Amino acid sequence: MKRALVALLAGVLAVLALVGWLNFRGEDRIHDAPPTFPPAAGDIARGAYLARAGNCATCHTERGGAPYAGGRPLETPFGTVYASNLTPDAATGLGQWSADHFWRALHNGRSRDGRLLYPAFPYPNYTHVTRADSDALYAYLRSVPAVQRPNTPQGLRWPYSTQAALAVWRAMYFEPAASGQDARQPADWNRGAYLVRGLGHCSACHSARNALGASGDMMDLSGGLIPMQNWYAPSLASSSEAGVADWDAQHIVRVLQTGVSPRGSVLGPMADVVLQSTQHLTAQDLNSMAVYLKALPQAPAQAPQAQQATVAVPASQALRGGKVYEQHCAQCHGDKGQGIAGAYPPLAGNRAVTLPVTANLVQVVHNGGFAPATAGNPRPYGMPPYVLVLGDTDVAAVLTYIRTSWGNQAAPVTEAAVERQRGTGAQQ
Repeated sequence: MKRALVALLAGVLAVLALVGWLNFRGEDRIHDAPPTFPPAAGDIARGAYLARAGNCATCHTERGGAPYAGGRPLETPFGTVYASNLTPDAATGLGQWSADHFWRALHNGRSRDGRLLYPAFPYPNYTHVTRADSDALYAYLRSVPAVQRPNTPQGLRWPYSTQAALAVWRAMYFEPAASGQDARQPADWNRGAYLVRGLGHCSACHSARNALGASGDMMDLSGGLIPMQNWYAPSLASSSEAGVADWDAQHIVRVLQTGVSPRGSVLGPMADVVLQSTQHLTAQDLNSMAVYLKALPQAPAQAPQAQQATVAVPASQALRGGKVYEQHCAQCHGDKGQGIAGAYPPLAGNRAVTLPVTANLVQVVHNGGFAPATAGNPRPYGMPPYVLVLGDTDVAAVLTYIRTSWGNQAAPVTEAAVERQRGTGAQQ
């Protein structure tokens, strides 16, 4: 009995030691104090650009609040995380942080005081950011106006709120990464990979997550439902979802720069990404992203029979859906789903319409859909919300009609699926 207890204790200590080692691996020692001199103008300008690429202000600015002063709530399946104050205020922001502290936060997910950071801050992606870019971001954040705003206490449920639970999660799912380049690939591919994988943190939305909120591969871009928002970020590695392997690079650049292109447009959370981030990137960087996204290995195309509706559509539902479409949709999208070029997208042959996951369709009908108002497309056409106009039965009927008409072959949308999303995921 005594030997068993000793063995058990030894096993527990070994596990704790392993978890501790995994949480401290790859960390550099903190040497320097906050600089007493102002950052160089060139570093500030570069850091401002990188902050745009990382879309930092969107999360770290409360609605109506001062830029980068934090406080914006980020809903997760485990509770609410509140973004921190990134201004250089000495008491409540980054004023006491050194460049080493900031680098450790991005690269290792650890705060100035040693606390482990919650991965709602996407350090599993930011770990790929170079030290030079981290220093430029730090220089820029030191230049923004200081705002004294204490950080809002986190609202995560137990045990997710504990450092012990976070340490175990990190031991299982996080490893600091080198930001090296692939010598087998050209320079533009490497730059695109760096932006997509790192600062752009595209996999934060475009990858599936397990019950603990982790992705098996943070570089995976095969699609996933965005937690708490009920928008589906389609696969960038599938021609039947949002893969762009067969797009011209100029069309990929255009959709990232303006929100619209001859091959497609963006809505929902991606519209905010274009508005706040990618429209501000240089043409060279956008082209590099296009090169990388075009080169992503694509999943095999589904056979036509796999796309067909597996449940017969009742005649009454088809009739109802057709009437709703004629009354509310045909004037913009055409009587045969052909759309209007440059204004309203076609619904016939539109892969966004035939996605296996129907969450986005319900969201657009309920909450409306607009491309972002960008410099290249300042007055986008859009769709008004119908959440107060159409009931669940009508929404299910019209979406089923659209998904099974004009050559579209996709499964019907059920009333239960519509009801589950009512009142959720309004556009940000």
